[in-house]
Amino acid sequence: MDTLLKRDAFGAIWLCGAGDGTRIRRDLSSVRWWLRPLARRGAAREARALRRLDGVDGVPRLLSWTGVLLERSHIAGLPMQQGQPRNPAYFRAAHRLLRQLRAHGVVHNDLAKEPNWLVRDDGRPAIVDFQIAGIGAPRSRWFRLLAREDLRHLLKHKRTYCPEHLTPVERRLLARRSWLSLAWRRSGKRLYNWLTRRVLRWQDNEGRG
Repeated sequence: MDTLLKRDAFGAIWLCGAGDGTRIRRDLSSVRWWLRPLARRGAAREARALRRLDGVDGVPRLLSWTGVLLERSHIAGLPMQQGQPRNPAYFRAAHRLLRQLRAHGVVHNDLAKEPNWLVRDDGRPAIVDFQIAGIGAPRSRWFRLLAREDLRHLLKHKRTYCPEHLTPVERRLLARRSWLSLAWRRSGKRLYNWLTRRVLRWQDNEGRG
């Protein structure tokens, strides 16, 4: 029996199947006409990123994308805010996972949201929701800047759950904000919060993961 996990302005997310056949389905059929192009673009971007990352442990596997329905494999675990990882091994593994994303030419761009990080049943990390992921050349200056922001968001979570294990280098990285981070805080975040809270009716500060 399929279980509805979430429904918002960008469609519905279902948990489908059982056992080894469990999968996640993103259904855009209920999206309002004026949001359909944006919803489809986000789902198509996720599909493209997951194709690039096929075979990377800790990332869902793309099963299908029809233009309306996106299906990906299910990763058993809890979102970070529920799993609350206190073991520094989790963050070391998460850092390695980010390096794998970068090696495949993918940056996530939305890792400030704890729901986009999973604590798997065995304690290892996983990353989900690649709707605004960036795809590019790992050596490009813009790509490296975005990858650095992904890492800074991971370190912020480490500061929350495992602060005593932050290294001096990690503390310095957290203290140095990029111009992109400053610009987002001063202008982009205000627009984002207005859009998500007033227009899309999301309730939390960072939208939905």
